[in-house]
Amino acid sequence: MRLDKLIEAELKTSRKTLKRLFLTGQVRIDGQRELQENRNVDSRLHEIEVAGRQLVTNDVYFLMNKPAGVVTANRDGEHQTVVDLLNAADRLAGIYAVGRLDRDTEGLLLLTNNGQLGFELLHPSRKVSKTYEAVVNAKVTETDVAAFAKGIVFDGGEVCKPAELKPLCYDEKRGCSRVQLTITEGKFHQVKKMFLACGKKVIYLQRRNMGPLQLPKELQTGSYRELSEAELQKLKPYFR
Repeated sequence: MRLDKLIEAELKTSRKTLKRLFLTGQVRIDGQRELQENRNVDSRLHEIEVAGRQLVTNDVYFLMNKPAGVVTANRDGEHQTVVDLLNAADRLAGIYAVGRLDRDTEGLLLLTNNGQLGFELLHPSRKVSKTYEAVVNAKVTETDVAAFAKGIVFDGGEVCKPAELKPLCYDEKRGCSRVQLTITEGKFHQVKKMFLACGKKVIYLQRRNMGPLQLPKELQTGSYRELSEAELQKLKPYFR
């Protein structure tokens, strides 16, 4: 949560009083004087002290195993959305999915009402990695691995950043390869378009990781849960 918004809500301050609190050193994070009014904080990660009072945030962080057929949106007139999968009590104001997954893509999705955290995780300068497991309709070769490592070029000249492609297995009977792919950007339909550029089609796609977060094996498709304290701690570097 933005520090200034937290102070205004909890202490009912005016903007003038808020600025005075910062200027007079009465705002401290983890024991250190804080001057950045728009700093992103969470009381589970930071000790927030303002004018001698400890403040508590109430942002939420849900880890979802998104199923295929569900759209990454808050509302949709035609399809079920990831927010529809939340219990009514968890559909809080401002909650949204950090980064989108295509309707037919499964896997890890972070939902939160902490907009600043989502911005940091998605900003290109942060180079947050996303790892996918995919099945494609052909054998993935070392030539493909090299092309991904160099940077796939889409029709029209758009160049992707280098990506790590690892063939996992090849099913000769079905003529399909299972692979792992790690990228650090999020272009529209990027994974599918990368393989199409190599003459292959993705027939199954699941996101396994996003930055320090991993899809738990026990989290069933269509289910979600709050981030654990350990998982939230891993996101602390993105609170700025």
